[in-house]
Amino acid sequence: MERPYVIVSAAMSLDGFLDDDTPERLVLSNPADFDRVDAVRASVDAIAVGAGTVRADDPRLLVRSEERRAARVAAGRPASPLRVVFSPSGELDPGARLFDPSLGERVVVYTSAEGLRALPVGPEAAEAVAVGDGEVDLAAALADLAGRGVERLLVEGGGVVHTAFFSADLVDEAHVAVAPFLLGERGGARFVYEAPFPQSPRRPLRLVEARAIGEVALLVYRRG
Repeated sequence: MERPYVIVSAAMSLDGFLDDDTPERLVLSNPADFDRVDAVRASVDAIAVGAGTVRADDPRLLVRSEERRAARVAAGRPASPLRVVFSPSGELDPGARLFDPSLGERVVVYTSAEGLRALPVGPEAAEAVAVGDGEVDLAAALADLAGRGVERLLVEGGGVVHTAFFSADLVDEAHVAVAPFLLGERGGARFVYEAPFPQSPRRPLRLVEARAIGEVALLVYRRG
């Protein structure tokens, strides 16, 4: 089945946590790495997050650099990629920033048949697409994105969505920024481990880049 090239992007502590146990968002990266992520955003056709990330971080999912936005427009592309949310339950806040109609193209929300009935976001802000009965069928969602002309998809989080993509063997490239500290007992969110992962010792990912960005270590892996 035709599908986009999928890039997963995550930042974590040395002991593997994506966040701590406080209500405030934990910053795991630095300005230089945030700018790197913005460059990746500018290179793709769609950016996706899960409903948990919408609730926790209230992102806009836009390319931040005016220069990169202008370059996309000059190339005949929208200033920012298509914005995508995965939400099986449909429980999303219509007041979340990414649903602001002034930001441009509507958000595409992939949900379940049950979530479609519960989604409180109106059609002026979001296009809801049911792909599955109780859960989101990621393969069906990717096929729909391919039909919209999406060739490269950036999945920014959170851990549940990342786990789902890895478990379904739908990750082509992984960008992992490792912060120079451990959280230990203060650790909160992390990848939801489900065995077996296809990316096993018998079929590992291939390391294609490792570099320092200040005190942050960037590791880039691709399908083996």
